Amino acid sequence: MAGEPVRWGILATGGIAAAFTADLADLPDAEVVAVASRSAESARIFAERFGIPRAYGDWDALARDADIDVVYVATPHSAHRAAAGLCLEAGRNVLCEKPFTLNLREAEELVALARRSGSFLMEAMWMYCNPVIRRAAALVRDGAIGEVRAVQADFGISGPFSPSHRLRDPAQGGGALLDLGVYPVSFAQLLLGEPSDLTAQAVLSAEGVDLQTSALLSWDTGAQALLHCSIVGDSPRTASVTGSRGRIELPHSFFHADRFVLHRDGHAPEEFTADPADGRVDSFRHEALEVMRAVRAGETESPMVPLDGTLAVMRTLDALRERIGVRYPGETGEPALAPA
Repeated sequence: MAGEPVRWGILATGGIAAAFTADLADLPDAEVVAVASRSAESARIFAERFGIPRAYGDWDALARDADIDVVYVATPHSAHRAAAGLCLEAGRNVLCEKPFTLNLREAEELVALARRSGSFLMEAMWMYCNPVIRRAAALVRDGAIGEVRAVQADFGISGPFSPSHRLRDPAQGGGALLDLGVYPVSFAQLLLGEPSDLTAQAVLSAEGVDLQTSALLSWDTGAQALLHCSIVGDSPRTASVTGSRGRIELPHSFFHADRFVLHRDGHAPEEFTADPADGRVDSFRHEALEVMRAVRAGETESPMVPLDGTLAVMRTLDALRERIGVRYPGETGEPALAPA
C-alpha cells in the first residue's frame, strides 16, 4: 500500500462520524470510499455531504466491500460489538470508537475475532494518539517527576439530558462512566497500568444509569487516582499527575490537550505546547494517521493503543459499574470482579 491512499469506510452517520470524516478530508493520503447506515436515506445524505462515492443502507454491505482498507465504527457503543464484529468477520480492518464495547466480554470477543482473522483492530482513543499527551506520558516514564504518587482527572458536562437521550438510555449504554469516565480511567492507566484495587460511588438516574461517578483507583506501588465524571455538571475537565519530585498539570479538555506545565522540585515551571507542525490536537487526524501507518505496515494492532490496554480499561470499567450498580439490558454472566 506504500504510496497509495488508505481507503476508509464509515459505519454510522452521526455527529462523531461527521467530525471524523471531515478530519480525514485534511489528510491527502486518506480516501473515504463508502458509508453505511441502517437507513439508506441517512447514508445517502451523508455521502452527498462529504462526496463519498458509495452509500449503503445496511452494515453488511459495507463490511463485504473489498475496496475498503479500514472501517471506522462510529455507532453508539451499545452497537460496537455487532458493528465491529461484522466487519472483522468479513476481513476488514477496524477502528472502533470509544468506549470500545459495553463490557469486557464483548471486548474480548472482538479482540479474539481480530486475532483469528489477522485483521487490524484499534479503539479510537484519540487521547493516546495526541502528541502532547504522549510527551507528558514519556516524561513520566523517564522519571521527570519521580515516582508517581497520585493522578487526578475529571470530565463532566452539564446537560441537562432528557430520559430518552442516549446518555440516559440504558439500552444505548447510557451514563457518565462509559461515555466520559473512560477518559479519566484511560489517562490513569496510560500512566500506571491496571489498578490492583478500586472503589466508587455514584448518583443514579431513574433509568438506572450513572449521572455522576467518583472513583478511587489504587496500585500496589502506593499510587492512587481520584477520578470523576458527570452528565449533570460542567467540571473543569483537567488532569494532573503528581510524583515524588514534581507534577504535571494538564488544562481544560485534558484529553486533547494543546499544552501542559511541568513542575519539578528546584526548577521553574516549564510549559510544553503543541508543535504547530503536528496540526490541530483537537482533531481525529492523529489517530487516523496511526491507523493508516499500522495498516500500511501490515500490523494488527497499534503500539500507541494496544489491545491489551483496551481490555484492561474495559476490565476496570466493568468493576466500577459493579461497584455502583449499573447493568445494561441483555448483560449476562457473573458480576464483574475487581481487576487483578
